[in-house]
Amino acid sequence: MTTKPLTYAEAGVSIDAGNALVKAIGPLARSTARPGAGAELGGFGGFFDLKAAGYEDPLLVAANDGVGTKLKLAIETGRHEGVGIDLVAMCANDLIVQGAEPLFFLDYYATGKLDNDVAAQVVASIAEGCRQAGCALIGGETAEMPGMYDAGDYDLAGFCVGAVDRDKVLDGSKIAPGDVIIGLASSGVHSNGFSLVRRIIADRRWKLDEILPSAGGQTLADLLLAPTRIYVRSLLPPVQEKAIKGLAHITGGGLLENIPRIMPDGRHARVTMDWPLPPVFEMLQQGGNLANEEMVRTFNCGVGMAVIVAPANVEAVTLRLEAAGEQVMRIGEVEAGERGCTVSGPGWSATHNA
Repeated sequence: MTTKPLTYAEAGVSIDAGNALVKAIGPLARSTARPGAGAELGGFGGFFDLKAAGYEDPLLVAANDGVGTKLKLAIETGRHEGVGIDLVAMCANDLIVQGAEPLFFLDYYATGKLDNDVAAQVVASIAEGCRQAGCALIGGETAEMPGMYDAGDYDLAGFCVGAVDRDKVLDGSKIAPGDVIIGLASSGVHSNGFSLVRRIIADRRWKLDEILPSAGGQTLADLLLAPTRIYVRSLLPPVQEKAIKGLAHITGGGLLENIPRIMPDGRHARVTMDWPLPPVFEMLQQGGNLANEEMVRTFNCGVGMAVIVAPANVEAVTLRLEAAGEQVMRIGEVEAGERGCTVSGPGWSATHNA
């Protein structure tokens, strides 16, 4: 009995499809080129020239993250044009919090069967995120793994490296009582809390294509899939000029648990929620009957980045960030006390001590 010779393609993996994808996304990577990186794909690794980027005494800062179960909504709706921005944002925003400029980015795309149209949309959105963050897409990996993922499913991971000159590292050590906390508006739910979001959708049997009059005629999918805002270009100038004392990227853990991460010992952040809660968060809170404490430790509640500045710098930093396109609001202040954060609203208060 003669056994038919098998090929990798018959096992579910197409090398030709992978090569075609690399060729197709090459121009997308080149569109992210910046000083220090030409953003060419195809090698075994990507190079970056720190000297060409203008650094004299740099420290490298690295971050990695994913998009989480927000991807399930993107897959369900066939809308992949924003998830790459989410991927870059989750990494690049974490770098600027350290005072670092994002320099280059690499992605990991894994799926059961490669669909080049979907993959190209995803990589195009990653390239757009890199352009927004000012970093170069210098490489990545596409993994086709039959049996690991259901049909149509894919997962993403991102890796970003930035640099900051040694004397400009932002570590929060100079935060003092009386400092002011200002918030930069988020673009929506960003990329955290989506397991809870999806549970609410399932329990309430909401339709993703339902038009919401309270949201200006947008659909539920429009609101939930809005890409994470990237704050790098707005924040980098005042950070490099040392006009900002600390930054907190509001991700998983919400306002309550992220702000304490940058507090030195003996400093406590007090946040008063007197800004209008965006409609998408009102809907989620009502739909899930969520307590206020659950909201502020799960979602960003309309604030994607917390910025801590000395009182004398509040006006100048606010004006500069507004000129850069940010919606800025004063949300609290720093006081002496146990390292942590208290978030309060009318008739309620929640505290997390780090």
